[in-house]
Amino acid sequence: MSNIPKPAIPPSREKPSNDSATLYFDYKDVETLCKFITADGKILPRRLTGLSVENQKALVLAVKRARFLALLQKVTK
Repeated sequence: MSNIPKPAIPPSREKPSNDSATLYFDYKDVETLCKFITADGKILPRRLTGLSVENQKALVLAVKRARFLALLQKVTK
């Protein structure tokens, strides 16, 4: 058999409660938003955050507003 290394498993993240209610993400609450972005400033995908479609869209909107107001850093390459 070949010695191909297996891909690294990303560290597990705390998933928010799986309520049917939509979570409210405030663009001024930087501590909460930082839980859903990487060190580079990229927004984590749904498969890692465990959010619903509605909640992920609300998160993206809040992060983009916070970036526009310079509360969060821009994405660095």
